[in-house]
Amino acid sequence: MPICLVPRNCTLKNKTIAILENRAGEQLADLVRKYGGTPLSAPALAEIPDIDPALITSLINDWQINAPDIFIFQTGVGVKALFATTDTLGITEQLKQILESSIVIVRGIKPSSALRSYKVRIDATAGDPFTTTEVLTELDKYKIKGKRVAVQRYGDVNLELQQALDTRGAIVTEIATYRWSLPADTQPLVDLMDALDAGKVDMVCFTSASQVYNFFTVAEALGRHQALLAALNKSMVASIGPVCTVALNKFGIKVDVEPQPPKLGPFITAINSKFA
Repeated sequence: MPICLVPRNCTLKNKTIAILENRAGEQLADLVRKYGGTPLSAPALAEIPDIDPALITSLINDWQINAPDIFIFQTGVGVKALFATTDTLGITEQLKQILESSIVIVRGIKPSSALRSYKVRIDATAGDPFTTTEVLTELDKYKIKGKRVAVQRYGDVNLELQQALDTRGAIVTEIATYRWSLPADTQPLVDLMDALDAGKVDMVCFTSASQVYNFFTVAEALGRHQALLAALNKSMVASIGPVCTVALNKFGIKVDVEPQPPKLGPFITAINSKFA
């Protein structure tokens, strides 16, 4: 039984909270323990490096002649992966010069921080809660028809952003830096399904849409799709934000908790409030 160091805040006492997050999973688990809960870790996502040094070299060479008019950076992990590659290739200064001549738009705090560590000027930052909607709001300030736009891709293609750019007549180049995949070990997800079936989970926390798709991919392979759907709708479900909620709703899952803004701190606060 976890020890709650702040008894009056033990809103999660005797509650089991399932966490599908990988990268920040332990941070979220610590927050659950802080409020007296028991975290059940079942990572549903793995980040696989997917950056081609030869392609990056080719892009930089091309951009020195025909630089993109706009760069859109979506994640801190992706920015770091890109610059780690250009550092290895010895072409970081060329990339920085290209960025200096272009408009640089970032999705939120983490890519901003990563770019500033390389002293890259940032022209526009998407506002809170840092979704594609806010990126498009910044894009609306610029004429992009016929303009070359380079998009740092995160795990999957951002279809909403891609469609919006196509509609606006932009010429898009994607920069792949990593991709999302199922974790090598999916047994924790199977164990979570068993725990849900047994009614031993009080809430399941989803922090990305890809976690939703991966969880159901594993369930589908085991013939447990409908059982998982029923079990999730008997438990409570927390979604980190609107994109994740849309994915859950597509599978017919009701969402009981969604924080504003979509960050870990407000997330755990919203979860606590649900059990208060």
